[in-house]
Amino acid sequence: MELSFILNELGEDRENYFNAISPPVMQSSNFAFKTVADFRQAMANEFEAGIYSRGQNPTLNILRKKLAALDGAEDALLFSSGIAAIAVPLISLLKQGDHVVAIKNPYNWVEKLFTNVLGKYGVTATFVNGNDVQNFIDATQPNTRLIYLESPNTLTFELQDITRIAEFAKLKGIITMIDNSYCSPLFQKPISMGIDLVAQSATKYIGGHSDIVAGVLTGSKALMEQLFNNEFMNIGAALSPQTAWLMIRGLRTLPLRIQRSFETAKLVTAYLRTHHAVDKVYWPFNPDHKQAELARRQMKGCGGLFSFTLKNSSEEKIERFCNGLKHILMGVSWGGHESLVMPVLASINNHEYDVANERHQMMRMYVGLEDPEYIIEDLRQALS
Repeated sequence: MELSFILNELGEDRENYFNAISPPVMQSSNFAFKTVADFRQAMANEFEAGIYSRGQNPTLNILRKKLAALDGAEDALLFSSGIAAIAVPLISLLKQGDHVVAIKNPYNWVEKLFTNVLGKYGVTATFVNGNDVQNFIDATQPNTRLIYLESPNTLTFELQDITRIAEFAKLKGIITMIDNSYCSPLFQKPISMGIDLVAQSATKYIGGHSDIVAGVLTGSKALMEQLFNNEFMNIGAALSPQTAWLMIRGLRTLPLRIQRSFETAKLVTAYLRTHHAVDKVYWPFNPDHKQAELARRQMKGCGGLFSFTLKNSSEEKIERFCNGLKHILMGVSWGGHESLVMPVLASINNHEYDVANERHQMMRMYVGLEDPEYIIEDLRQALS
């Protein structure tokens, strides 16, 4: 299916809404039926019917079709946040006594989900270094139900060999799930590599304008329907029609935005790698990245998110650099039009900063849609 068709036409039956070029926001929470028979039929299969917008909604259904097609999946579910798109399937698929093998240092709320939430209900998790497939094999137990990946990691940018891990999991009958927020469906397609469930924070590249919070999960129709009819409807982490409409808008320009960010990131990371004040730059497509070959094998491109550290780093030096930026904003997240920097030390107390801890020294940066020279000049003056 052509990318242009997916983004601009798929699911958009314009004759149903006055041939409007842009689909309407179907803001209604409720939908009416002409006969009891029609009502009964809809109630029997709410996954396919529009009854109440906590479940399905016409605007959301347009978006569902597009996002499933982008991932090469059979179907999709939409959520009110990225972490909801991860939490709901994990809560649904795991039960007391089950074991999970997950990558070490995933998104912090995912780590808390495994340890603080699911741990209370008898689910155990082993966190492994994802660089080596053997680590997943060695950590697998007879009760291992799921393998959880995040490739690349969004701070140190370590990757996992997705195809080999998926092959091992299928032999063992283990479900695989990945957070694909960093790459988006345009730069990486885990479904085609054998992954069962693909989650992403649509707050990032899908939305693209720093004005929504949303999540998406894709996979087989059977799995999506199973999740919908149980935990999805019970937990109620539903996406609003207005947010879905903004995501459809964001998809129109997704290829342009993510490619622009990628191309600019090449220039910015190259500049930082040669600057005398910079120690290390962490970006999967850097020639000296330890997994660069794997990155280029399973990713079509690389997002505009990377990390770097300063030489002879100290808390004072990091703060002085970040406070000295004039145009690059400080904040979390990524995928919007604005460039952002997030120093890890902002998330820890002053007395906890350890100059010997490389993670504490890291600054994560997202390259937005500004001119490359504009971004580089701001970095230059702050570094000086």
